[in-house]
Amino acid sequence: MPLALLALAVGAFGIGTTEFVVTGLLPEVSDAYGVSIPTAGFTASGYALGVVLGAPLTALAGARVSRKRMLTLMMVLFTAGNALSAVAPAFGVLLAGRVVASLAHGAFFGIGSVVAASLVAPERRAGAIASMFTGLTVANVVGVPAGTLLGQQVSWRLTFAVIAVIGLVALAGVATLVPEGAKDARGGERTGGPGIRGELTALRNAQVLLAMGMTVLGFGGVFAAITYIAPMMTEAAGYAESTVTWLLALFGVGLVAGNLVGGRYADRALMPALCTTLTALAVALASFTFTAHDKVAAAITLALIGAFGFATVPPLQKRVLDHAAAAPTLASALNIGAFNLGNALAAWLGGLTLTAGAGVTTPNLVGAAMATGALALAALAAVLERRDRAYAGQRLRSAARASDRATSR
Repeated sequence: MPLALLALAVGAFGIGTTEFVVTGLLPEVSDAYGVSIPTAGFTASGYALGVVLGAPLTALAGARVSRKRMLTLMMVLFTAGNALSAVAPAFGVLLAGRVVASLAHGAFFGIGSVVAASLVAPERRAGAIASMFTGLTVANVVGVPAGTLLGQQVSWRLTFAVIAVIGLVALAGVATLVPEGAKDARGGERTGGPGIRGELTALRNAQVLLAMGMTVLGFGGVFAAITYIAPMMTEAAGYAESTVTWLLALFGVGLVAGNLVGGRYADRALMPALCTTLTALAVALASFTFTAHDKVAAAITLALIGAFGFATVPPLQKRVLDHAAAAPTLASALNIGAFNLGNALAAWLGGLTLTAGAGVTTPNLVGAAMATGALALAALAAVLERRDRAYAGQRLRSAARASDRATSR
């Protein structure tokens, strides 16, 4: 594994930790500033909104900047945001720090995916993207529980200070290990991007848009279940509230496994791997409606949802890069934003079912429906791809026949 991938994984670990750790520290933040828990929750929702809006804005702002420089700038932004959160004298300043840190999220993963894919041979690109995302999945298993424990036992400010230090480590790694020149779609070297017009042109590709739709619906389906995992596990499965943290860690283990397996099989056969994992995810989410009523079955299904859910991430990110090869930065960053958009949509739809008085496990059916929708988009993408290949083959054959006729004359 190129050492540059390790630097990217460290950055991903820091970003993954800061994104989710605040949810476990809301009581401490509430007490520190004298605000309600829902108000303290703006530190989580504000971060998510910053990711969705920041991904395209930062990608476009750096359209003509080298990818290495953009990665270093994103880590500077990330570190500064967490440092500001650590010393924030007022709640508004903390919220500002969270938004500043979130602006780096989409562009770092988007550009990082492009760089990771450029560091290895074409047949290993999904695996390289998965290597970078390993940092994000490990954050859910190690970073978030450790950061939550540190914040609860010592100080939530220290949690953000430690994350800022992780940002500095990632910054140093990117600056020293990531090569300056990024390979383009034809294998050449370039230090700048294709410009704003070139980046926007990539969004005209129907396959890029379909892949983003799969991202919104596929991984969004996971969050329809995970957002309401606490009431499901306590009310339906009968777990104590204190065990929810460990159940989420089990979910995180599933994420790690799914990420690695998804990257490996996507390099062998991307669309079959994607369709298989989306099908398995839809089945697991639908099954969770029933298995959530048994402790053992619920724990197993939770891990499987994590595994099947994140197994879709490397192939979807690689598919975007493949179909936006000439100008992949904006499309890749937007696909990261699509994950967060799907998460928000799923949480909202799942909440509607609970508000309507449906059972506590009903959000799983919402997730299953979303995953099924993603599978339908994957099938449509495959049909269009076969049609385009057939059309291209027909044009080549027609051109060859025309050439033969011209030669015979």
